[in-house]
Order: sequence, then structure tokens, then C-alpha cells
Amino acid sequence: MSNSERYTTYKDFFPYYLREHSKKRTRLLHYLGTGASNILLITLIVTQNYLLIPLVLLAGYGPAWVGHFFVEHNKPATFKYPLWSLLGDHHMTYLMLTGKLKDKMSKAGVDI
Repeated sequence: MSNSERYTTYKDFFPYYLREHSKKRTRLLHYLGTGASNILLITLIVTQNYLLIPLVLLAGYGPAWVGHFFVEHNKPATFKYPLWSLLGDHHMTYLMLTGKLKDKMSKAGVDI
């Protein structure tokens, strides 16, 4: 796919998303960020402390972007596909927790 083309379905996007997370350390940073962000989001909802919004974003995006820029050496999918990327973070985390990630990564062309 060229730089000017865009994915039009999440089903087509997700294998690309997985290929952009080929290194274990990148995925680990995503899992940590996704987990921390979810905990902070739940805390925000329960406490209604809206000052936590920046922390929710920082906790989620900070570790993930470190993984992309310094481990994976690619540009985060968030820049081009913000909602699908957020969904992809949770989807990849779910696959890891359920033991299904290796198969999905293999189908996307990544050996882990």
C-alpha cells in the first residue's frame, strides 16, 4: 500500500497494525500503556476528576510512542488512523491475554 492510500476497513487495517508492532518490547510498552490508561480512565469516571484526562492520554500514548520511535523505528498508526489504532491497542492486548496473538501475528506475516 502506498503512502497516499488509506485502509478503508478495520479488518484490512489490523494486519498492518500488527506488522507495525513486530518487536516484543514495542508490544510490551503498548500493553503497559493500555493497561495504565484504562485504570486511569476508570478512576476518572468513578471520581469524576477530569484533571486526569491528560494523564489518561499520556499513560496510553507515551509508552506506545516510545516503542515506535525508539524500538520499532516507525511512525505510530495513531497519526493516520487514531480510532482504529486505539481499537488495535485493545485488540492486540486481548489477543495477548487470550493466547491468540502468535497466530494472528503469523497470519499478518510476523514471526514472534
